[in-house]
Amino acid sequence: MIISQAHPEFDAIQWDRWVPTDQATLCFVLQNQQVLLIEKQRGLGAGKVNGPGGKFDPGETAAECAVRETQEELGVTPKDLEHRGLLRFEFTNGYKLEAHIFLAHDHEGEAVETEEAIPLWTDLDSIPYRRMWADDVLWLPHVLAGQSVKGDFLFDDEEMLGVSMELMERL
Repeated sequence: MIISQAHPEFDAIQWDRWVPTDQATLCFVLQNQQVLLIEKQRGLGAGKVNGPGGKFDPGETAAECAVRETQEELGVTPKDLEHRGLLRFEFTNGYKLEAHIFLAHDHEGEAVETEEAIPLWTDLDSIPYRRMWADDVLWLPHVLAGQSVKGDFLFDDEEMLGVSMELMERL
């Protein structure tokens, strides 16, 4: 399935030559029909709800980044990671972010609040999409249901201007 929303600025982006400013991860830990989300306390998206994650360290793989960022933000070590998505975000200010999406079906440790994040164990049918980035409602339900996603998104600050997204069984 392909989802798209045209916008002149989105259509002008040369996605075939696109290079990110930064690479990052998001990791969604599942447990008993719940997902571990965070309320972000600083950085890009501060005040929003999302999955734990952040930018790659030099030499780090996407999976290593997902584990490290989840540990740093919540004190939890995700286990049994599945790579479920690759999302590319371009902002009208020129910033470009590539995000690798992971699901974790197990974890070690108890989630704790840190300077970066407040943990939110959330029922899968009660995810607060209104407090999240505008794109999350398009792809996250599918990822949590076991699908994979590739997507390109254009944002002006927090407003989503354009999207092209494909859902699939596997990346």
